[in-house]
Amino acid sequence: MVFSEQIKQKKMTRLSVNINKIATLRNARGHDNPNVVKVALDCERFGAEGITVHPRPDERHIRYQDVLDLKEVITTEFNIEGNPSEDKFVELVLRAKPAQVTLVPDSENAITSNAGWDTIKHKSRLIDLIQVFKKAGIRTSIFVDPNIAMVEGAAEVGTDRIELYTEPYASNFFKNKEMAIKDYILAAQRANELGLGLNAGHDLSLDNLRYFQQNIPHLDEVSIGHALICDALYLGLENAIQLYLRETKAEM
Repeated sequence: MVFSEQIKQKKMTRLSVNINKIATLRNARGHDNPNVVKVALDCERFGAEGITVHPRPDERHIRYQDVLDLKEVITTEFNIEGNPSEDKFVELVLRAKPAQVTLVPDSENAITSNAGWDTIKHKSRLIDLIQVFKKAGIRTSIFVDPNIAMVEGAAEVGTDRIELYTEPYASNFFKNKEMAIKDYILAAQRANELGLGLNAGHDLSLDNLRYFQQNIPHLDEVSIGHALICDALYLGLENAIQLYLRETKAEM
């Protein structure tokens, strides 16, 4: 099957809204406004097909208790991202039992995630972690750069999906979008050949999301937080979510 035919036949991409920035705003005043649980429920009511959170050890945005509170009420897919270097994160995921855990190799002092896993170097560790989560019935995803070797390494550790780190794509989109997406197309094709599900996230926006979605075959899910929440300041949360949904469902 040629690539153009793959694109035409691919399924629609799901939108998971990352609500970390809502927690950042709440924490700035030390109270409970905005309420993270209410916003998550509103996101679902406005059409979001999943909720993503990324708790960090310092709890500077999403707190560990938020994760447990959200688990009680989320009716769409719940995705917990984070670095599994600490037992506390692993224990939290096992307790919350989300639909999906996304393993991200961010350092403790990182402002935001800035690189994917070296799935070859960390092969043994990833195999052990994935077995733990799969035993608990949790779908696993590994955050990776658009690198064929890293995609193949992800398949070898037994993950269900990979999440392509899209910041380089977003940074180069307006310079040369064809070149910016080239490696992602190749990585996506290889992931599909290996039977891996495919997610993507980081700096995807209303400017670059449609082009990415239309050119990446078999894209299961995008996780979007920062850009969507920024747009919501001007457009309103419901309208922003609807606009992002439109981009994820756009036909060729």
